[in-house]
Amino acid sequence: MDTTTAEIVEQLFTDYLKENKLRRTPERYAILSAVYSIDGYFDIETLHKYLEENEKFMVSKATVYNTISLLINADLVIHHQFGGESMYEKCYGGEKCYTICTKCHKVEEAKNIKISENIATNIKRFYPTHFSLYIYGLCSKCNRTQKRRRQRKR
Repeated sequence: MDTTTAEIVEQLFTDYLKENKLRRTPERYAILSAVYSIDGYFDIETLHKYLEENEKFMVSKATVYNTISLLINADLVIHHQFGGESMYEKCYGGEKCYTICTKCHKVEEAKNIKISENIATNIKRFYPTHFSLYIYGLCSKCNRTQKRRRQRKR
């Protein structure tokens, strides 16, 4: 994570903790740093392992879960439900768009989709800060497989 983003999200988290009269612990800031060091989405298990292996920071899973809840409430992390899995992702300053295959459940982030301008112009008296968009369908591999099966049936 670049220093500017690190400073901004740390300040936003500090402000959130102060406003809600919550403690500012080293564990919470280590988890915030780890979240913003991971590219893409992750589950709690991955985050916990990352903290232990990469940050050399030992923290309980309960602390990770509780801190993720705080980061969600502070609008610094977003919770995704991909299939039956709970996944998380940093969300400061971002627009996220995902394609999700309904057959194999493969999830990919669609890059460079510019829809924020449309959102801002089409929604009156609402000021979006960030968003996620999920597009469901078939990935190219599953689509090819489905087409082949249809052709065989003819």
